[in-house]
Amino acid sequence: MNSLKHAARQALAMMDLTSLNDDDNDATIQALCRRTDTPHGAPAAVCIYPAFIETANRELIDMGLRNTGVRERVRIATVTNFPHGCVNVERASRETRAAVAAGADEVDVVFPYKAMINGDTESGRALVTACRDACGDRLLKVILETGELKDPVLIRQAADIALECGADFLKTSTGKVPVNATLEAAEILLTAIRDSGRDVGFKAAGGIRTAEDAKAYLDLAAGIMGEAWLTPAHFRFGASGLLDALLATLSDEDIQPATDGY
Repeated sequence: MNSLKHAARQALAMMDLTSLNDDDNDATIQALCRRTDTPHGAPAAVCIYPAFIETANRELIDMGLRNTGVRERVRIATVTNFPHGCVNVERASRETRAAVAAGADEVDVVFPYKAMINGDTESGRALVTACRDACGDRLLKVILETGELKDPVLIRQAADIALECGADFLKTSTGKVPVNATLEAAEILLTAIRDSGRDVGFKAAGGIRTAEDAKAYLDLAAGIMGEAWLTPAHFRFGASGLLDALLATLSDEDIQPATDGY
């Protein structure tokens, strides 16, 4: 399929460059935004906590990557109901509405996966439906936490619920649990998207640290959805350390992969 460099270039453009650390502050988010200005183009988005949306927006505007008169070159994604996936629909909806009001282009909401494990499917339906409404015309990505669901049947059931209730993307993981994105879970989500017939994207998050890792996911998606589907409108990687690995691949350098959750 794709050469490694071609895959690295694709993956860079599909990245949600992520910082979701407990010690994040304005300075770390400004530094994250500055990393988006690479010799090989910018990632699709930054993904940050809601408290830093305004900081990221200002920094990216100063860099000429937002409010340029064309579609935003770097979008702002944030997280809600994160990371535990609680069943409080009102709170998740309120957080999502506030994130949109603050300027988020995309919201990654955690599905109530613990309730799903315990046999409660209605909480998931209610929460995704409410957050879909709260998002308005912004992109809604639903984090299924596949590494905690574990059972392929449960993963597919959660995916189908999210699709039925208006998700724009299915996302594997928060990056905050022991098992995050896997190719096995990705195949289940991509197959659910294909079977739905809806124009929905896929995001792999957590543990993707090398160009080889990224290429494996791109190859899998191409096999299920077709090469033409592989655009930032349909495919994202949630990652941080991956960016340096991709840039090294594109410039023929050798660096050690990152070891953090993203």
